[in-house]
Amino acid sequence: MEIQAIRVEIPEGCNVILGQTHFIKTAEDLHEIIATTVPQARFGIAFTEASGPCLVRTEGNDEELVRLCADTVGEIGAGHVFCVLLKNAYPINILNQVKNCPEVCRVFCATANPLEVLVAGTGQGRGVLGVVDGFPPKGVETPEDRENRKSLLRKIGYKL
Repeated sequence: MEIQAIRVEIPEGCNVILGQTHFIKTAEDLHEIIATTVPQARFGIAFTEASGPCLVRTEGNDEELVRLCADTVGEIGAGHVFCVLLKNAYPINILNQVKNCPEVCRVFCATANPLEVLVAGTGQGRGVLGVVDGFPPKGVETPEDRENRKSLLRKIGYKL
């Protein structure tokens, strides 16, 4: 077995949601979820089939983000993996709806941080073991850090 770390390129101003799914209608269902939950969002979606023609299926309303998603899942190279690149919205806006999509088995991450996907290869194919999301902790927040966190959440509209 070979284990690799695949770096995911996240464009400036975007977030990525990476997960595992199980059925060909995933790309269309995720498109509908995003478009109806956050109509102003720009996004790309790609999903890797794991049987039949084993194609990368794509949807979205931003051609560049669709292309980048297809490149990402192609480089990961594991079956039944989906990637969503999201602009003009945050994952928190759609994450519960994505998790409730009947085809979605799990969400590995939702982030704008530097991201690596840990992939294992066997004689049959490849599978995602997990992700490395961002960097290790540097310490515990101080009272000033706590106030900055609370201020940011109110500034961007997530708290009163």
